[in-house]
Amino acid sequence: MAYVDIVTALAVLQFIVFGFKVGSARGRYGIKAPAISGNEIFERLFRVQQNTLEQLIAFLPGIYLFSHYFSPLVAAALGVVYLVGREVYAYTYVKDPSKREVGYGMTFLPMVILVVGGLIGAVRALFFA
Repeated sequence: MAYVDIVTALAVLQFIVFGFKVGSARGRYGIKAPAISGNEIFERLFRVQQNTLEQLIAFLPGIYLFSHYFSPLVAAALGVVYLVGREVYAYTYVKDPSKREVGYGMTFLPMVILVVGGLIGAVRALFFA
């Protein structure tokens, strides 16, 4: 379970780093809060942060459910793919948003496997245990 906890902490820290990048870009490009537009690079960094938040909401329960009902090691490995995918997504989205598919896929697929796997595990435990 420690592997899952480490990956979870890394996912939250990754989100925090993305937030710092948005804050830094606000200063660099003169985007005063609460504005969320005005510079294309800032807007891309902001979208990376917001999309990561959207994914994190499903990822976090998914990794714990999957690890509980199946395997902490497999859950952590899928979590590492998710983390790498978020980095690929962030890099490509800021550089050229039209090239974000690989990073998004590396994020979305493990997240869905974790959530659906956790749901299947819970249903199996409820009806077949």
